[in-house]
Amino acid sequence: MRVESFINCIGADFYTGIPDSQLRALCDYLMETYGIDPEHHVIAANEGNCTALAAGYHLATGKVPVVYMQNSGEGNVINPVASLLNDKVYAIPVIFVVGWRGEPGIKDEPQHIYQGEVTLKLLEDMDIKAFVVEKETTEEELENVMKDFREVLQAGKNVAFVIRRGALCYAGEVHYENGSQMAREEIIRHIVGVSGEDPVVCTTGKASRELFETREINGQSHKYDFLTVGSMGHSSSIAWGVAVNKPGTKVWCVDGDGAVLMHMGAMALIGSHKPSNMVHVIINNGAHETVGGMPTAASDIDLVLVAKACGYPYAVCVDTFERLDAELEAAKDRDELSMIEVKCAIGAREDLGRPTTTALENKLNFMEYLSELE
Repeated sequence: MRVESFINCIGADFYTGIPDSQLRALCDYLMETYGIDPEHHVIAANEGNCTALAAGYHLATGKVPVVYMQNSGEGNVINPVASLLNDKVYAIPVIFVVGWRGEPGIKDEPQHIYQGEVTLKLLEDMDIKAFVVEKETTEEELENVMKDFREVLQAGKNVAFVIRRGALCYAGEVHYENGSQMAREEIIRHIVGVSGEDPVVCTTGKASRELFETREINGQSHKYDFLTVGSMGHSSSIAWGVAVNKPGTKVWCVDGDGAVLMHMGAMALIGSHKPSNMVHVIINNGAHETVGGMPTAASDIDLVLVAKACGYPYAVCVDTFERLDAELEAAKDRDELSMIEVKCAIGAREDLGRPTTTALENKLNFMEYLSELE
């Protein structure tokens, strides 16, 4: 189905969400049509943030907003759906558009498998009436569904369109770039070159894939790395948990700007406790690049000031490999919590592979290695 037909059928004029590769057609259409415009389209920090923003839109306008997200974001919306939107509370109607990763019977990455199995059940448990959109879904069929959905929305309840792989298409082409020159994979190679045999906790998406391939190219073991293949935004908390319990070991967190924004409260806790053996590297390309390149708000904020305000004793931003190497070496030797923001280009090589070990193997190898450390 053409995304234009889908949007016309919904009939909404405000969209907010977190980009998803399954919803690339929708995201590109919204960026091409509105860009980032608080009156029509906002890419938020996390899915709960989207839901609250949508509620504010409804309160101010009386209209029905749309929240789009990958199904992994269902966990982030449970609280606002149950305690804010629900018809037993404020009865705020919202249309959710959910990308169905890990759909049963379709091969996908391990972090999506269980989420895919429970996608429809979670919606049902939240009392959200759902319809699955397929490639074969017709405009007439969608119009009939919307007639039913409008009655549900009128009653102050919520509805969802669950989008199967390839169900939406868009003929337009949107190219995302930011002017930076440093490639993320090369940045990760430099981090690995300095971190040596220190444990590394890496954020979700292409960063983890590039770290895995870097170890392969170097002929190194993967035991040094914990790849946070799911659970976006929580890598720094995982790294902090490791650092606290391995005080004699330098622990590195390789993070991304979208992940940092998603659960920025972690930085406040880390900065408050100041683990002296932790280095927090934030690779900032201002984009949700793994799912298409749509922008984050990180291009418009000063992450160094944020880190310092959160209590990080040392924070710096670099945009050249010469400065990066110097800051990595200094952080390795520094006996205090450090944050290094690295300005990064958008993009990755076309033939980037995926980890060949399972998530469970990754965990066991990493734990066995940690058991050998102080």
